[in-house]
Amino acid sequence: MTSVTSATDPPNTRVWSVSALCHAISDQLKSRFGLVHVRGEISGMTRAGSGHCYLTLKDEQGQLRCAMFRRVAESLPFDPRNGDLVEVQARCGLYEPRGELQLVIESMRPAGAGQLHEAFLRLKAKLQAEGLFEADRKRDIPPRPTAIGVVTSLSAAALQDVLTALRRRVPHIPIRISPSPVQGVDAPASLVSALNALQALPDVEVILLVRGGGSMEDLWAFNDEALARAIVASRVPVVVGVGHETDFTIADFCADLRAPTPTAAAELCALDQASELAALAYCVESMAQSMSVALDQAWQRLDRAERQLGRPSGWLHTQQSDCSALANRMGRAIQQHVNHRKLALQPMALRLQRAALDMPAMHSRRLDKAQWLLQTLDPALVLQRGYAWLQNAEGKALSSVKEMQMGQQVTAQLADGEVQLRVEDLP
Repeated sequence: MTSVTSATDPPNTRVWSVSALCHAISDQLKSRFGLVHVRGEISGMTRAGSGHCYLTLKDEQGQLRCAMFRRVAESLPFDPRNGDLVEVQARCGLYEPRGELQLVIESMRPAGAGQLHEAFLRLKAKLQAEGLFEADRKRDIPPRPTAIGVVTSLSAAALQDVLTALRRRVPHIPIRISPSPVQGVDAPASLVSALNALQALPDVEVILLVRGGGSMEDLWAFNDEALARAIVASRVPVVVGVGHETDFTIADFCADLRAPTPTAAAELCALDQASELAALAYCVESMAQSMSVALDQAWQRLDRAERQLGRPSGWLHTQQSDCSALANRMGRAIQQHVNHRKLALQPMALRLQRAALDMPAMHSRRLDKAQWLLQTLDPALVLQRGYAWLQNAEGKALSSVKEMQMGQQVTAQLADGEVQLRVEDLP
């Protein structure tokens, strides 16, 4: 920051250069106000070749020059025009080349849309939490409805667009119109009544709820909670086509099917008659071809059967020959099986004969061996070799000196008799 002083100036008097003062004022504006919200009417708006926009915001008592650079202008969800009442977020500054107060716009929206948008978001969050937007709740649109209902204003261009599209695509399907205002304070309740009136008709199987484009205020009737719940509770599926492709309302989220425009809603509610007729013609042609092929094949089978029935004796002779051949094969197979079993049984018979001859000699040898074993175990033979069998007075066998006592009477069994003994000494 630069300044100049003069010898004639009072002491401590500061003299600013124009650019320095402009820069200082700009800094003070930025630090003092920061980001501000301003409401005003657009006037004198121009768009430079660079894409930057320059305009004036004014009200009854004042005006401010504004600049909106290209990055902001291209991100706006609407096209601002002279005379529009808008709300902007901007930074205060000074355009130093001309020393003019200037707002640098960071965002812009139609005035009043802020409160409406907040109300829209609150209702959307509420209904979404209740599950009214869930995809699994929504019903399929019948491809061939008996009758189509339409809810809109009789004076709306959207009605003519819908009728034109339906007459072109499905002229054979009746159209039931339930008129209602689509804008204004009374519109939501009227839309609900019109919707209920249509779903009470037994032949109406789908309802179109449509209107043309407009501002958020114009479309506000379709953000009504009662209308949203009526769409969800409707007996028949509801297709909503409100505004342009970029417009979204609460009714769009609750609808069984959302269409980007009223015309699109008409095109989505039923299959095109021309396409259906073309598919039907294709089916007829395919059936005719299939029937022709089937008839040709049937004639061929008939001719073959006629040839066979013309010579029944030949067919009978063939069958008799086949039966004789089968009988011969069966006889040979049985004889071969019997011969095979005989061969298999011959070794077994020889073994049985041999076993029958060898069995008496084998049993004699086993008997001799058993007799020899019994003789070797005979106690009498042991006693004949000089051994004796000792037992006490009770007849219990004694096999150890530990079982005897001094003076005890003991009976000794010898080979030819018994002797009575008395124990005189023990080790």
